[in-house]
Amino acid sequence: MNFRELGESGVEVSEVGFGAWVVGTDWWGDRTEEQAIEMLHHAFDRGVTFVDTGDVYGHGRSEELVGKAIDGRRDEVTLGTKVGYDFYNNPQAGHGELPKEANVEYLDEAFERSLERLDVESVDLLQLHNFDASEVTPEVLEWLDTQREQGRVEAVGWALGPSIGWLEEGFSGIHEEFDAVQTVFNMFEQVPGRHFVEEIRETGSDTSLMARVPHSSGLLNEQVTPETELGKGDHRGHRPQAWFETGWEKLENVRFLERDGERTMAQASIQWLLSHPEVSTVTPTFRTTDDIDAWASAPDTPPLSDEEVERVEELYRTNFGVDRDDGMSPEQFRTSVGGRDLEEAGILPKSAGD
Repeated sequence: MNFRELGESGVEVSEVGFGAWVVGTDWWGDRTEEQAIEMLHHAFDRGVTFVDTGDVYGHGRSEELVGKAIDGRRDEVTLGTKVGYDFYNNPQAGHGELPKEANVEYLDEAFERSLERLDVESVDLLQLHNFDASEVTPEVLEWLDTQREQGRVEAVGWALGPSIGWLEEGFSGIHEEFDAVQTVFNMFEQVPGRHFVEEIRETGSDTSLMARVPHSSGLLNEQVTPETELGKGDHRGHRPQAWFETGWEKLENVRFLERDGERTMAQASIQWLLSHPEVSTVTPTFRTTDDIDAWASAPDTPPLSDEEVERVEELYRTNFGVDRDDGMSPEQFRTSVGGRDLEEAGILPKSAGD
């Protein structure tokens, strides 16, 4: 396993991280407490030492399980969590989004509870969870600085979501030089990640990107095929069928990345992300220990050549050779500023009169 720094924070993360949303909830499969802890230990033993959890995952359950898993192994692990969703006062309805709370008194209490569940005095990375740009006020920024000054965090980040979009938030995180901005980013879904890469390069920001959903919800690791029947409650079920169907066509056009067995498509997808120096870590959704074994070894496979990177770029410009609708148009991308960020980035056409 290789390691990269989050910004200039001094915090190093494994290039493949453990997204702990998979433990503590049943959205990505049912696991007992013992199985969840064994899975985390298996990841640590394979070099996956960055753990990215959040207080809302299982309404604290993920943090509790991570806390038990790192007991006696804290010095081996780079630990990150997130705060912002108020699940204490609002019931969860399926996969629906809960209300957020951005006042510093709430954040302070929520973070304290996270530390208690994790059974630690500090974390390496604290992220604001899916905050809109307007919610990251000077008071919130000052609160983050205070947590760092008090030694409760080493690095601060901004996790974007839910779903895809949020360019205003990502650009704000880059301009404010958060140590990390987390976003959906993969070979098939390069918006907004490619825009953030360009912004970091143009501004000289020290912000690092954390890429989640690197396998495009089962397409690039081939865990969702034409024969797959997604179970009730499977988090990938929010994707339209046309999106999967066009994705299977795209997949065939990037087979060259497997290099006749030198790496799997799942590994190549992670290596494509790591070909961007701005990406510090990739957090796939591990469902099994076999997934951990296969994807933790991705950094040990041959890195993409310049020619391979350019070939992917050429395919991206032509939608990977697919000329029909995938059911997920740019008009559906999420925005907190009425689409202005999407228009300014050229993702949507300018509104009439602009």
